[in-house]
Amino acid sequence: MTSTMSEEDVTEHEDRDPLADWPSPPPGGWTADDLDRLPQDGPNGEPDFFKRIELLDGALIFMSPQKRFHEYVLYGLRTSLNSQVPDHLKAVMQMDVVLGPRQRPCPDVLVVDRSAAKDRSRTAYTPAEVKLVIEVVSPESEFRDHEVKPARYAAAGIPHFWLVENHADEPVVHVYQLDPVTRSYVVTGIHHGRLKLADPFPLDIDLAELPD
Repeated sequence: MTSTMSEEDVTEHEDRDPLADWPSPPPGGWTADDLDRLPQDGPNGEPDFFKRIELLDGALIFMSPQKRFHEYVLYGLRTSLNSQVPDHLKAVMQMDVVLGPRQRPCPDVLVVDRSAAKDRSRTAYTPAEVKLVIEVVSPESEFRDHEVKPARYAAAGIPHFWLVENHADEPVVHVYQLDPVTRSYVVTGIHHGRLKLADPFPLDIDLAELPD
């Protein structure tokens, strides 16, 4: 898509203070770039106010504190993936993906190009650098994880998506693969206890005994 912004508009957007009209959004709405300009603390000094946010359809989403199940699955999957993924890939936790000017979700776990992961100054990745996104469902994120985010990830061309549900405090992994014709995800399996896959790379993860 060709931008219609003038050089003056671009400069003004780059220099703008996204909190100048808080709590109203900045002129033209929130953008992915605005998140890099936000302080960690809130406009009135609230500690860590902007520490856990993401941007979906131009709206700021404030993420609730995670439960122990959430943290356990994130760490366990990231550790397990990094012990098995090919050398050119790396699993990371809670890093943003810029899908478009007003789309910047923060998946729970991502598998990205190792070359991108080596840059420790990065705050986000592009869809082309991401091979897999994983969302661990919590009660407050259920609609976004089921309905909103998968559609956005698929439209951006991310080839693999996992949705992890909590079943009696044990993870159940729903595995999806992108249909390049419809640009939507197709379920390829639902895994209880053990996750064994050949695609996107050979994996064998004991879901009942994740690293803790």
